[in-house]
Amino acid sequence: MIPFFCYPLLAIALGLAAWRLFRGPTAADRILAIDLLAVTTASAALLHGIESGEPVFLDVVVVLGVIVFFGTVALARTLLRLP
Repeated sequence: MIPFFCYPLLAIALGLAAWRLFRGPTAADRILAIDLLAVTTASAALLHGIESGEPVFLDVVVVLGVIVFFGTVALARTLLRLP
């Protein structure tokens, strides 16, 4: 019962984050939207892993988190260098 409630909410969150990614007026808004997309995708993978009983989805979530973290740090450093 819970996945039928959670998946539509995650889809709405993905849609709103994608809207902010394309509409965001500043680069900081776009970075935040990319992070939100990654966290929402990781939440969906985690929910699917719990629902199916497959532990491999936990590894996917950890790898996605590490990649997004380093990407965010790199983009933030790039934005700090710009005048």
